[in-house]
Amino acid sequence: MAMNINSGGSSRRGRRGSRRAPMAEINVTPFVDVMLVLLIIFMVTAPLLVSGVPVELPESRANPLDQKDEPLDISIDKEGQVFIDSAPVSAGELSAQLEVIAAEQDAANPRQIMLRGDTTVSYGEMMKVMGELNRVGLNSVSLVTTAAAAPVTQGSSEDE
Repeated sequence: MAMNINSGGSSRRGRRGSRRAPMAEINVTPFVDVMLVLLIIFMVTAPLLVSGVPVELPESRANPLDQKDEPLDISIDKEGQVFIDSAPVSAGELSAQLEVIAAEQDAANPRQIMLRGDTTVSYGEMMKVMGELNRVGLNSVSLVTTAAAAPVTQGSSEDE
């Protein structure tokens, strides 16, 4: 009467031995898919995040300013419409809105004002806005320009 005690165990072991080994590699396909979707989203939304009024700025060879805080952007387009941080402001509302901004600013650390004017805007229009800024006490005003091309010296010739 000989019995095989391991007969049941061998069949179990046989099934375990035929299992596939665990995968040691990371499947990066879902990760790449998610990254490509995020890339497309950022590529579409990034141009929309740039706020500003389309203004053709004059050129200047001045050095750029160092900025610590976010400046207040005031723009005047070619029609003479004034914008405060991309929001249109009527001539009657400009003074009141500038007074509110001046009241909110810290006297020890005045807020920098960036004044952008189209090249076709008259000097008088720019001075009206600068006069209102001065009247309410916003005196830290910078005029925004684009970088001018390097001047060509007389000693050099491009034809040579």
